[in-house]
Amino acid sequence: MKQRRTATALGAWLAAAALAVAVPNTAYAAHGILVIDGAAYQDPRGCLPLGDFVQPLVTNYTDSVVQVRAGTSCEGAVEKFVVPGESYAALGGRSVLVP
Repeated sequence: MKQRRTATALGAWLAAAALAVAVPNTAYAAHGILVIDGAAYQDPRGCLPLGDFVQPLVTNYTDSVVQVRAGTSCEGAVEKFVVPGESYAALGGRSVLVP
């Protein structure tokens, strides 16, 4: 009888673990507005480019921390973590990642 309870508990735990792994977290988007060079992005997600000719300005009105990255496709080093409510004039960053 004790083995049966242990097997049932183990089965339930394994099912819960499998479900947790199977749920993708790519559906998440930041809630709010991210402003890049004057253009507003509602509930942004993924990689967004920065301008090429003037010093880009990133203003974060979302509920997530965004990353200004050195590469054009959100590659390279993180130049700055821009927290909600903060603005940042990018020094050398070429893209913004909204995880």
